[in-house]
Formats: sequence, structure tokens, C-alpha cells
Amino acid sequence: MHMIRVRKAVAVVAAAALAIGSAMVTACAPQPADVGLLKADGVTRVSVQTADYPTQFEAFNASARKLGAVLLADGGDATDGNVVSSPASLLIALSMLRAGASGATAAEMDKVLGLPTADRDEAMNALLASLEKYDGDPGSVDEENPPRKPVLHSANGMFVDKGVPTGENFLATLAKHYGTGVYPVSFQDEAVTKPAIDQWVSKNTGGRIKEAPAKYDPDNTLSLLNSLYFAAAWQTPFDANDTTDRPFTKAGGEEISVPTMHAAASMAYAEGAGWKAVDLPYAEGFVMRLVLPDGGPSGSAVPAAVPAEVLSQADLQLTGGDHEMVQITLPKWDHKTAFDLRKVFESLGLKEMLATDSDFDSIQHGMFLTQAAQAANITVAEKGTIAAAVTQINADASSALIPEREITLDHPFHYEIVHVETGVPLFTGWVADPR
Repeated sequence: MHMIRVRKAVAVVAAAALAIGSAMVTACAPQPADVGLLKADGVTRVSVQTADYPTQFEAFNASARKLGAVLLADGGDATDGNVVSSPASLLIALSMLRAGASGATAAEMDKVLGLPTADRDEAMNALLASLEKYDGDPGSVDEENPPRKPVLHSANGMFVDKGVPTGENFLATLAKHYGTGVYPVSFQDEAVTKPAIDQWVSKNTGGRIKEAPAKYDPDNTLSLLNSLYFAAAWQTPFDANDTTDRPFTKAGGEEISVPTMHAAASMAYAEGAGWKAVDLPYAEGFVMRLVLPDGGPSGSAVPAAVPAEVLSQADLQLTGGDHEMVQITLPKWDHKTAFDLRKVFESLGLKEMLATDSDFDSIQHGMFLTQAAQAANITVAEKGTIAAAVTQINADASSALIPEREITLDHPFHYEIVHVETGVPLFTGWVADPR
């Protein structure tokens, strides 16, 4: 059983401040109103090169695909079969958490997630740095007219309780490699802290996600977040005049009519036994990969999901493949999904990570995970795509503060109500029987 946390009136995060770098990633969060961002002199983000970590990037990509498959299989709160998720956001958040893990939990995370065993944080730093070329302010994007130069805004943030010390080495790692800021808050003061976290989420997703995905809990002592925002125009926009209602056959055979786009464009194309795939290009730097299994109107039943081996074959053929002129018919969609990530973690087999109250001591002493959630949405239309996701992992360090002294008032005692400025006892009494 976890001890009831004893809160101190003083802010113990002064030590945490000494571990936060003054140089933040350009994709780091804007400062929430009335909540200061702690930084520290002398700790700067390490400069790394993407080319130095090819093996680690392969591991990250494999891990993200595994997470994506599990998220799609879980389905979140979707009731109509439509699912949108961000395995990249989840991978980044879990990598931040792994930076503070030890013992059996660290070993389990490495094995289950397939994380790199060497230079993991340095490689994640390189991955995040490679995305900064496309960083921008989500709030400045006109979502009716997605930008020709894509905006990919990634933000990492951590809210910590003022009354609980956070490990200096952990915070230094986040400052050096993840560009996080530390926002000291009082989680018991929901009226201040919940709006601050929600504002962080809203600003970093351009208002597409307005609230943190996990239900607010005043007993938490840490909230670790990653957000991703993406906005980009197609390389060749679809002509809205060619968008018409066309039939779409659902997996069960039901035919519906949906607004559908149509175009001919140059793109990478691949096919194999039972599937076809294309990389539909955005104006710069990104593609939307579309993998279509056989079936539908004139074929067999559509499978519930595309097998991982097919996705791997498509990736192998499409990456660096020759472009062809392809006629594409693509429905418009606007979807959102919310996930309880504890269920996802359980299905992955991350038992130690969910149960431990000691392997995250380098983050906060006695810390255990209480909540984990993701919210994601996407809009696909003629001009381009807008998408956003937030991953949140919350924790409670119930045994974080071990009192130096103890008093148990379990027998008669004296009390006074004292005016602090003058020392005058306004009320005084004796409790002989509290009933």
C-alpha cells in the first residue's frame, strides 16, 4: 500500500530548477498563463546529427509501427470502426518516461518496445531535431488552406508538483535531449493547474485538442506530455469541383455514399498479393501512405486490419521507389479518437511499468503511474491534411515525502488559534473527547 503523501509548504522544486537547460527546443511549449517555466543556467540541449544513429532510427521506426498496430487494434473510444492515433507521440512520451526508469521496468520497456540499447536519448534528440525544419506555430495555420510548407510542431512538457522533488539527473536528461520545460504547480489546486495544462495542450495543437486527454486527478504529482500537430497541403490539390458523393462499401457489405475526391497525380505505387499501396505526396517532406487490401464491392470481404507483413512490404517497395502516374479516388474524412493507454500498455505486456513504485525513483521517489491517455484527430480534404495528437502520462509519488518527524493526536491535546502577526491566541482549548 502506498503511503499518504505529506505535502510541505515550501517548494522543493528549487533543486529541479538547477537541472533544466536554458536552451529549449524550438518546438517546446509556450508558457501557460500564470505558471512559470523553470530553466537552469549551464544545461543546454546537446547538438546531434541524424546520420549518426541509423540503427537507433530503425529501432524507433519498428517500435512506432508496433505501437501503431496496438493502438489500432485497441480502437480507443471509436464505435464506428474509424480510428486515428499517433504512435510517434506515444513513442516520444514513453522514451521520456524510459529516461527515468531503472531495474526491471527499464529492462521490460526496452524489450517490449524494442528501444535502442545504446545512445537512446541522443538518438531521440536527433529524431526531434530532424523535425524542427518544419516547426511552426499551430495557432497561425489557416486550416481551410493548409500551408505549402508543412507545419509539424512537436512539444514536450512536464508539470511537476511543487511539494515533491524531481530527480536532477532525469530533468537534465530531458533538458539535454527532449527540450522539455518543467512547470511547477500544485496539483491540489485544480482551479489553477488544470487550466494551465489544458492551455498547454490547446496552444500546442492549434486548438484542435482543447483539454488534456487524461481526467484531472489532484493526487497526481507529475504529468508528462507530448503533442504533435501537422498541417500540410497536397503536392497537387484535389479539385473540389471533382468531389462528388460516391459509394463506399463497409466491411460488412453495407454500401454508403460519401464525399469522394478524384485526381491523377505522380506518386510512388506498389502492389502485392492481396493489396495495393501509394504514397500520396504533400508539397514538401511528407507523404500520406495509403494501403488498400483486396475486397470491397466486387471482391471478398475486407479484412479487419492490414497485416504487419503487408505494411512492411509496402514500406520496402514504396520507400525510394519510382513514381508513376496514378488515378486516385479518395474519400474525405474527419475523425477523432481517444485512448485509455493503460489498456494499451497492458496489452503490450508492460506489467512492471504499470506496477512499480520504485523503478521511477530517479524521477520522483515512490512514483507510480496512475493514468495514461491519448487524444488524436485528423481532417483530410481537397487542399490537404490537418492532424493533432496529445499523449499524457500521469503519476503519483504517494511516498515521495518521508516526514522528518511524526505526531499522532490520538489522546487529549491542547490547541490555539493564533494571530501570526501579533502572536495573540484568539482561541484556545483542550480536546478531551473529539466526539
